Amino acid sequence: MITPHPQILRTLMSRYATARVRLIEDDTVANRRLLEDAAYTLCVTTGTCEIKDALAAADRFLTAAPSDAAARQPTAGQEQADQSLVA
Repeated sequence: MITPHPQILRTLMSRYATARVRLIEDDTVANRRLLEDAAYTLCVTTGTCEIKDALAAADRFLTAAPSDAAARQPTAGQEQADQSLVA
């Protein structure tokens, strides 16, 4: 299974949360559609069929993903490769 990038998951979860709030504040057809689209996209990205499963899967992926700071830290091999490209 392809693991979604953590930033993509964070963006999709934020989009879903925002759509839920908008729907609570103003229950319109357009806001319902935004929520449906956000839920569908999150489900497709996580390989699930239900939004509750998609949210749980996204949480698991994010928990298992290295932190952003750790992901930016180059490994020893990467530092050597970067130095050889510069030289």
